[in-house]
Amino acid sequence: MKRLIPLLAALLLGASPAVFAQAPKAEAPKAAAPKADPAKREAFRQAREKARKACEGKAADEQRECMRREMCAQSSDPAACEARGKAHAERRAKMQEACKGKSGEELKACIREYRSKTTKK
Repeated sequence: MKRLIPLLAALLLGASPAVFAQAPKAEAPKAAAPKADPAKREAFRQAREKARKACEGKAADEQRECMRREMCAQSSDPAACEARGKAHAERRAKMQEACKGKSGEELKACIREYRSKTTKK
């Protein structure tokens, strides 16, 4: 009995941090992105297909610009769409200039570094 009491005390003392440790606060479940309306999704697919056919056969940069114009023409707010598209094109051009002459892993690293510097936090 004399040996049992110190042993139990030692076990209780050793287990106390685990018993009284605070559990991590439960994070609020992230709201799942609402599923796009199937009708809207289909309308977008048709608009994209129409734009693709209109821009078929053009060079890469010219085709990208044509796709942007065609898709924005069909959007609910063409002016805002054009503004976003032009801003995106400017960011893309700056990134291409910053990473010019690089390829493979070096290019990927350059793009990652460029994005980390310019991404708003």
